[in-house]
Amino acid sequence: MPGTFTSVSASWTEPAATCTATDTFASFWVGLDGDGTNTVEQTGTEADCDGGAATYQGWFEMFPAAPVFYDNPVEPGDAMSASVVADGGGAFTLTLTDSTQGWNQTTNQTSDTAQLGSAEVITEAPSDGTVLPLSDFGTVSFTDATADQTAVGNQNPSALTLVSANDVTEATPSALTGGNAFTVTWDSSGTAGTTGTTGTPAPAPTATATTPGTGIPPGRHHHHHWFAG
Repeated sequence: MPGTFTSVSASWTEPAATCTATDTFASFWVGLDGDGTNTVEQTGTEADCDGGAATYQGWFEMFPAAPVFYDNPVEPGDAMSASVVADGGGAFTLTLTDSTQGWNQTTNQTSDTAQLGSAEVITEAPSDGTVLPLSDFGTVSFTDATADQTAVGNQNPSALTLVSANDVTEATPSALTGGNAFTVTWDSSGTAGTTGTTGTPAPAPTATATTPGTGIPPGRHHHHHWFAG
């Protein structure tokens, strides 16, 4: 959602990736900036497939810098929560918690160029120069989605559907429930790994979790150019 935002948070259940021989990737995160701004301050998790085996990790990223991955264990079904808070003067606190595994990672970062132009809750295929193939993550459920410490439904949000360059739907967000909860569902008809475009607005959270990365410099980034607002 465009505007000026100083905090965003959400919780989700880490989904299980269904793997084939193709390496695939899916990211679930909350963040500030990115809608018309050149930075993104974000933290979340991955559900990736590497050589047919599923792997799960937590991370934070101060785009355009590369993401930093945590060594803490993440497993399907884990209760995750994340927040990004702008503390003022270009300082940020990024927190990722896995209450199932019993760990919390809080990092303090700075950005001289952050404009706090948007807040988002996202599911996407990350980028490595081009958009990577999207993992089959089934459905991910987000709850307690807030922006500026109020339910995202109070912030005039809109939803984005992840669509391939061939105009094939890859993942779809639901409408908001109770103003702060929604799901994103992987679509088996999608053609993953192609540059994505935005979908149509719909009621959903601070940047509903589903747009793909486009035009990102090499280095496996989670930033994309389109956000729900």
